Amino acid sequence: MPLPFLTADRAFDEAADDMALPFDDRDRWRRPYRPGPWRVGAAALLLLFASYVLAAAVIIGFADALSAGAVCFGAALLVIVGAVRLLRMGIWVSARGLRRVGFLTTRTAPWEQVVSARTVQQPVRWLGAPRTVQGQALVLARSGRAAEGAVPLMTTHNADFLGRPMAFDRAADTVEAWVAEYGRA
Repeated sequence: MPLPFLTADRAFDEAADDMALPFDDRDRWRRPYRPGPWRVGAAALLLLFASYVLAAAVIIGFADALSAGAVCFGAALLVIVGAVRLLRMGIWVSARGLRRVGFLTTRTAPWEQVVSARTVQQPVRWLGAPRTVQGQALVLARSGRAAEGAVPLMTTHNADFLGRPMAFDRAADTVEAWVAEYGRA
């Protein structure tokens, strides 16, 4: 079963460097980069834990404690949903706008509100923890009321790009190309 949210389109990898937006169907939401090893590893560990909880639910269910087995099954489903949501986190783009998917929230900025996107040197959070380190961040400039509180879209030290500066540069360039094509000048 293909899982399209795990990888960017193959067209992105095969595209020439001078072609920043190699996608045919620009109305479909897509992530312009691959999820990083930290994010995939954390999701894999969560799914491994969920498999143990599912096995425990089956054992408990066969021991004639169906209500406790159902609780374990529900807990396993929550862990699986959390792992899938963890994999979907990141920046997604389409012809309709730019979407920032978090673990619990999703925010979409229509292209009419987007003024520019630029890479800046600034203190960034390390893997989402309160500790900050010096790194790069892709910051989105928005117009109107949405301009308040600029939050970095992605950083060199988040779960997708930690230890992969070339991948961050490529993803930032791609998002900047989408902003240049669709954003408000």
